[in-house]
Amino acid sequence: MAKHKKQKLNTASKNARPYQPPQPQKPSGKPKAAKKPQPTIPFQAEDRILLVGEGDFSFAKAIIEEHGCCDVTATCYDSQTELFEKYQPQAEEHVRFLEEEGQTVLYGTDATKLDQNKQLKKQGGQYDVVMFNFPHVGGKSKDVNRQVRFNQELLVSFFKSAMPLLAAGGTIVVTLFEGEPYTLWNIRDLGRHSGLEVQRSFKFLAEAYPGYSHSRTLGNIQGGGGWKGEDRDARSYVFQKKGGSATTGTANTSKEPEQKRKRGGEGLSSDDDG
Repeated sequence: MAKHKKQKLNTASKNARPYQPPQPQKPSGKPKAAKKPQPTIPFQAEDRILLVGEGDFSFAKAIIEEHGCCDVTATCYDSQTELFEKYQPQAEEHVRFLEEEGQTVLYGTDATKLDQNKQLKKQGGQYDVVMFNFPHVGGKSKDVNRQVRFNQELLVSFFKSAMPLLAAGGTIVVTLFEGEPYTLWNIRDLGRHSGLEVQRSFKFLAEAYPGYSHSRTLGNIQGGGGWKGEDRDARSYVFQKKGGSATTGTANTSKEPEQKRKRGGEGLSSDDDG
């Protein structure tokens, strides 16, 4: 029996093919798609949020509809009539949505005089997050240096008027386009001179806010146009009072464990990304 088994083994070994090492696979020619960066959301759903300088209120609508925010005061510089004329028809639709959701919409709100605003005082309390997306004075001058100075003055006045409205540990978030002339504004220095410090900064990703569209100060472009601010690179800067520590949270949109964020003291100027 053992001899029979040995013969079968010998026969099998004669019929066996010689070892062929695995051949390296040829590249498919299709580069691997780069992983999309996970957006950073600088607020939590339960935060009390003040939005300053809203255009057509599409951002306010997005943070309620997509991120579940439930205590939002959204403001714009225009009167209601001006707003609806400049951003027709979407502004009226967005405002109706906000009001049906029980949120507050304020018109004629000057970003440089928030602490003096009677309507905001009636709201009572203070805010965990004050956000000003894409501040700009508009076409006051075609001279770049003057435009830079006008916008710097706008931001400094905004910072000083927003600080008294911050709750303990609250933050101010400002989003700007990247590149010149916006880098010439030196927003980090403006914050420091106003009694604030940069907690961190991160890339602003418009796709994190479905339905959001960047609104020009002058209003809708006739015929739609090809200019889309939401397609441009932008960065958000998170400020807190000097010597303070931020207690408001950041929504973690990734499935990975949330990393500990630096609070107070060291590292407040460090960025989340490049």
